[in-house]
Amino acid sequence: MNTTSITTSKTRDMVISALLISLVYISTRFINIRLPISINGGLVHLGTSMLYISAIVFGKNKAALAGALGMALFDITSDWVAWAPFTFVVRGIMGYVVGHIAYMSNSNGRNIFYNLLGIILGGACMLAGYYATEGILYGNWITPINSIPGNTLQIVFGAIIAIPLSATLKKTIRL
Repeated sequence: MNTTSITTSKTRDMVISALLISLVYISTRFINIRLPISINGGLVHLGTSMLYISAIVFGKNKAALAGALGMALFDITSDWVAWAPFTFVVRGIMGYVVGHIAYMSNSNGRNIFYNLLGIILGGACMLAGYYATEGILYGNWITPINSIPGNTLQIVFGAIIAIPLSATLKKTIRL
């Protein structure tokens, strides 16, 4: 591979990563519904769908970056600033897990079983991560239980949108 193609490849990767971060941020920030699901509120947004799509279409590294930066940026620019460092870690891990599993056995995000398994396990990481975050932030390990239904809804809603869109994107775009 010559220097020009390496530079082109790195530039392409940076542009794709920046676009995915932007899509996660915009989908979280502007396409959301606040729900009175728990004492701490709740937020259902399309950012999780974009994170799943990033993982299934582009893999673990881009998904980890998109989830971590896109959703932490949302926290910083909204009423959730204290959550930003936790979100960075939780959503970064989530994106990595979903992308890693979606690409197992050379499936490259094209196997619905691996994609769903990745979403389930990545979602479990999100539930555990946000449970721990609430426990730390609120100093109470019982109250975070109230957020589990809303977070589960977020995971399921994201999967319902991301699975068919990812399959379509994998068929239509050349990567």
